[in-house]
Amino acid sequence: MTLANTQSIVVIGAGQAGGRAVEAMRAAGFEGNIDLVGAEPHLPYERPPLSKELLAGQDIPFQVMFPAEWFAERNIALHLGRCAVEIDRKSGHVQLDDGTHLPYDRLLLATGGSARGLDIPGASLPGSHTLRTIDDSRAIAGHLARQGHIVVVGGGFIGLEIAASARIRGCAVTVLEYADRLMGRALPAEIGAIFADLHRENGVDLRLGAGIAGIEGNGRVERVITTSGDRLETNTVVVGVGIVPDTALAAAAGLTVDDGIVVDTYCRTSDPAIYAAGDLTRHYNPLLGRHTRLESWQNAQNQAIAAARNMCGAETPFAEIPWFWSDQFDVNLQVCGAPLDWNRMVMRGDIAARDGILFQRDGDAITGAIGLNRARDMRFVKRLMSSDKSPSADDLADESVALRDLLR
Repeated sequence: MTLANTQSIVVIGAGQAGGRAVEAMRAAGFEGNIDLVGAEPHLPYERPPLSKELLAGQDIPFQVMFPAEWFAERNIALHLGRCAVEIDRKSGHVQLDDGTHLPYDRLLLATGGSARGLDIPGASLPGSHTLRTIDDSRAIAGHLARQGHIVVVGGGFIGLEIAASARIRGCAVTVLEYADRLMGRALPAEIGAIFADLHRENGVDLRLGAGIAGIEGNGRVERVITTSGDRLETNTVVVGVGIVPDTALAAAAGLTVDDGIVVDTYCRTSDPAIYAAGDLTRHYNPLLGRHTRLESWQNAQNQAIAAARNMCGAETPFAEIPWFWSDQFDVNLQVCGAPLDWNRMVMRGDIAARDGILFQRDGDAITGAIGLNRARDMRFVKRLMSSDKSPSADDLADESVALRDLLR
């Protein structure tokens, strides 16, 4: 149903998803009221640089998505530094923490999640950080500038990007990963081993099968105690062990929640007037054939755009091949798809030399691909995976066969 221009939309969450959503709403021709609520005091901004360029000390500007004038010109009301505390579905109102009540005909939830913390002694000592916001990144960067010893907890994408940035700044770095390989939730052991070698070659003290038992210090962090009993002297700990989706507001309002806010292919929640997008959603992806929750820049942006258009009257399913990337030292990692297993792989190029692609196949279909320093090729891989083409394993492996030609 198309929204009338006398109606109102409220967007809760002023991050990547919320910012792109309000842009798409105006682009779709909706002229009614739009209220954008954000817990941070900042305008919506780009988050990928937080664990990369900003920590590595590169002189790049704070990348807001749009200046304040852009919102004013489009009659988008900003409520920054404010949190939504209640959704009244019966009356169609959102209450903010300052007592403000915002009426809505359509509501978009786009608050993402919070960085997962540690339940250990000393976790709250000054000097112990998580990374989720620009303020988090600036605080960590201040420690890195002093080139001391930093302990990173977690060998996933964020933890390894932080470790690489810290080494580039000249810090001594220890990474503690409880599992026996890096990035093990998403990638096969072969890729984890390559990145373990990469980090060790660059001077990272990488400890697999190692956890953190506690943090000690007199008023601030002074040392880390590992699960094996080692005592690591440091004044900075950064925890990168994933996020917790922000579902409390939705659950309190009676929406269906299951490791995220459950939405259909149109980004609708169990209440047809309420939509959700980004890291906090568990959505049905028809290309994967299952529900999934994705924590990625691409998903936050594109799902929010799809949700916004559908809120304004379109009926277009959101169905994309998942894609994400990570830059660590001189290696660009790109991943397409989200296969449940990496057990039927085909190699193109030289993965061990960090210059190639691993394909995962299910029958004749490509269900996943991992590219190391193959950014140009991965553009064609994404198109292949979205098409009805089924290249043979021999063609995928053969560097003399251009990936572009496999699309014909």
